Amino acid sequence: MYEYKFVKVDLSNWNRKPKEDYQDIIRSHAEDGWRFVQIFAPATAGYGSASYFEIIFEKPLR
Repeated sequence: MYEYKFVKVDLSNWNRKPKEDYQDIIRSHAEDGWRFVQIFAPATAGYGSASYFEIIFEKPLR
């Protein structure tokens, strides 16, 4: 069994770039024992682009 963590990263309304460095988020969580699973961009905003994405992590239940 695993536990999961979802980290939401908002995108800039102006240039659609992440407001946080996703690589830093992944490295930081890896140091805490979380395994990166996937980056998921849910529903789209105007002009067919996402307004945020979620980084999904997992680790075994203890």
